[in-house]
Amino acid sequence: MDISGGIKASLAGRYAAALFELAEEKKQLDAVEGSLAKLKSALADSGEFAALTTSPLVGRNEAVAATQAVATTLGLDPLTANFLGALAENRRLAQLAAAIRDFSVIAAQYRGEANAEVASAHPLSDDQVVALKAKLKSLAGRDVNIDMSVDPSLLGGLVVRMGSRMIDGSLRTKLNALASAMKG
Repeated sequence: MDISGGIKASLAGRYAAALFELAEEKKQLDAVEGSLAKLKSALADSGEFAALTTSPLVGRNEAVAATQAVATTLGLDPLTANFLGALAENRRLAQLAAAIRDFSVIAAQYRGEANAEVASAHPLSDDQVVALKAKLKSLAGRDVNIDMSVDPSLLGGLVVRMGSRMIDGSLRTKLNALASAMKG
């Protein structure tokens, strides 16, 4: 069953689809998703790890050794550790963040869920996240998996991306629209 849609058109999507197929075959979807969440967090929290994945100055052998150390430190499952090593070996570490995102989309499609990327000006409370999930579920007609991020430049409100739809309720956008209207 091909549930990846157009994701395989990108390099990161092909890596994500291959990892998903292996994880499904070996019945390790939950373990791989947990490990990918750790990697995503490490990319966001560690400037050094993020630099390792994007720097063209890091050689293949150094990248492989570094990713093995990261996999051990983070306690990644063997399948995800091998995936990370394959990215390093093929000099594709720059695709890691996109592959994690694409894997999440494929996994959500597989479970019959929709994926939504939500950026807010400030962290949302648990009650706000529950209310947002309920609203997005009513729009999508199915459960929604939310990927939250904080973007202080929004000033207030939310920006929601769900599939090809984008709902921009940010204060920044409203102020920009007001400024444009006042210019005449």
